[in-house]
Amino acid sequence: MFAVSSSGRPIPPGRPTDVLAEAHRVLGDLPERGIGADAALARVTTVLADWGVDLASPFAAAHLQPPPLAVAVAADALASAGNASLDTYDSGPAAIAVERWVVAALARLAGFDADADGVFTPGGTLSNLTALLLARDAAAARLGLDVRSEGVAALPDPVVFCSELAHFSVARACAALGIGEHAVRPVSVDSHRRMRPDTLASMLRAGGTPVAVVATAGTTDFGSVDPLPELAALAREHGAWLHVDAAYGFGAVFSAKLAGLVDGLALADSVTADLHKIGWQPAAASVLLVRSASLFAPLERSVAYLNPEDDRVEGYDGTLGRSLQTTRRPDAVKVAATLLALGREGLGALVDRCHELAGHAAALIAADPAFELVGGVTLTTVVFRYRPADESLADEVNARLRRALLRAGEALIGRTEVDKVTCLKLTLLNPNAREADLVALLALVREAGSTAERLVEGAA
Repeated sequence: MFAVSSSGRPIPPGRPTDVLAEAHRVLGDLPERGIGADAALARVTTVLADWGVDLASPFAAAHLQPPPLAVAVAADALASAGNASLDTYDSGPAAIAVERWVVAALARLAGFDADADGVFTPGGTLSNLTALLLARDAAAARLGLDVRSEGVAALPDPVVFCSELAHFSVARACAALGIGEHAVRPVSVDSHRRMRPDTLASMLRAGGTPVAVVATAGTTDFGSVDPLPELAALAREHGAWLHVDAAYGFGAVFSAKLAGLVDGLALADSVTADLHKIGWQPAAASVLLVRSASLFAPLERSVAYLNPEDDRVEGYDGTLGRSLQTTRRPDAVKVAATLLALGREGLGALVDRCHELAGHAAALIAADPAFELVGGVTLTTVVFRYRPADESLADEVNARLRRALLRAGEALIGRTEVDKVTCLKLTLLNPNAREADLVALLALVREAGSTAERLVEGAA
């Protein structure tokens, strides 16, 4: 079902400088005369196979980076071979049709009605940026302003509210859009790591021009989902755009068991969904959905050499007015093939399997005195830490053990910080992994932790 089987180690052993240098050595210098297609492909294949990451390994569990489905990889190759672009009709009519089909299917899964629209982007960061651009311009329009002609400075005291656990791309988007990172107002979370509506209500009443409320459906570390219906009601009350960053959590809609976690998506003005996370697509496959096609109005463009107005009237239009990009590859093709091949039920089974693996990993960690389980399982991530005898050494030991596993090429696990404490993380997106693999993976972590503990104690 997946594109490749595991070759063994999840990441090449060695220090990063040595690994990168060896890969560069094999590539060699740029030849004056080419070495031919077969030799070139063989050389690149060697580099990728010997010094790349192996996401099919059950010990690759660091990031929201799944092994891709074979059908998606094959469809992506077809898309590349056609080299269509989606900016204009005459650059890729079939690709435009496929993207519109996929967008409509995903919008229905999210609960939107027939007015909804969307566009593929290179990743959740750009999906969030585009959503906040639309939100910024909508806030200006409510005040009778046009930030495109008057400049962002005309928008009085713009503010954007998001969970304190929101993705960093929210702040980055605000910086890029000219309203500044200082406009971001982090909202505290509850014991389940969900944005607190009562705190948000107080902050909304404090003043400023509310550009957007950004809810998170699937925080990167814990998979926690903000209370979408309550946040939607507050956003409407204060005239703010509601954007849901569901880059991680959108995949729950495929599962009959987990879909309830993201109830309320359809109450949003816009939603980010990354199918190169829970969706098992080759990167990139991010989608920005909006509740109405009319919300894309700020991006409308008619350019003489691409989509002149009289051509558009006759139907010869593309997606230039939905995207910040011009040339845009048909990433929807691989998603269409996947949806057709597996259907909602097939993808849902993959989601459920990864959720079950996360639950099993959490149970193993909770039962092992060498570890501390830091948070429960919502989607497919498990946050924990190794517990040295001397608690004061915990941060350094956990950091060292992860690097030791990387250097040995034995295991690829994540690292994060919770309440200023260094923690480890398993991100389980390989449905082919077995419970026995989790036992073996945690044994490697335990052994690396014990070694790191001895080294840190000896250096103290």
